[in-house]
Amino acid sequence: MRTRHNVGWRVVEILVRRWKARPVPATPTYRAWGVELGAGPDRKAVDLLTPFTFMNLSGMAVMAWKEQHGLEIGDLLVVADDVYLPMGALRLRREGTSGGHRGLESIELALGSRDYSRLRIGVGAAERSEALGEHVLEEFEDEAETAVDEILELAADAVECWVREGAAAAMNRFNRRVPKEDSTP
Repeated sequence: MRTRHNVGWRVVEILVRRWKARPVPATPTYRAWGVELGAGPDRKAVDLLTPFTFMNLSGMAVMAWKEQHGLEIGDLLVVADDVYLPMGALRLRREGTSGGHRGLESIELALGSRDYSRLRIGVGAAERSEALGEHVLEEFEDEAETAVDEILELAADAVECWVREGAAAAMNRFNRRVPKEDSTP
């Protein structure tokens, strides 16, 4: 699905393709891929995970992965949509609150911590707060899809920077604001 709520999935799909990641056996709660990046002492194992749960229950998938494969919270980067950021804005943080995102709330609850990195992708706000649930489940308009694809590629670049150079470098390079007049393609 190409909905606003699924931009994180789409970034993972870009990374799977770029890195030629190999599938890891799926469970009822998640689908995953693994890849080794770099060479020699700089080699890093990276796991990519998409939840099979509803977005609001993403913590179940993260917890299942943690229990089965081990996971240091400091090594976790969650990629999610954000209706409070203008369309096309990227915001990476080392830690923080859920900002009202129920998927992030679920992960915080499951891990008992907010101390994980998150990359938020601005998908624009609903016209009315009552329409927020519908807004995030809508697909992007056809004319916006090219701009969305570009933002998701940039978000994948941010993830790669986070993996290779760390959160500070990724935040400095990729956190960006979009001028209000450019916020809705």
